[in-house]
Amino acid sequence: MIPDGQYTAVVDRIENGLAAVLLEENGTDAYELLVEPAELPEDGQHADAVLNIEVRGEEVVEARYEASETEERLESAQSRFDRLSKRPQSDDDN
Repeated sequence: MIPDGQYTAVVDRIENGLAAVLLEENGTDAYELLVEPAELPEDGQHADAVLNIEVRGEEVVEARYEASETEERLESAQSRFDRLSKRPQSDDDN
């Protein structure tokens, strides 16, 4: 059961006509909510979209797309990927 309240949420995926939205609590994924994509803001109907969602009775009451937060998280993830994908220098490279 998802408690009523305001959540930061991330669209995990959209498949089979439903959006799987991960609701965060204390900075970690706490709940998964399956909703019709039409219940989400049009610009937030894609994977990795960050939303501010109000939930009542396990239903989305209000949802706002957070464009700047979405961009920041994507840039942060790309930066981590780039750092991890660099080949470490070997002793032979010196």
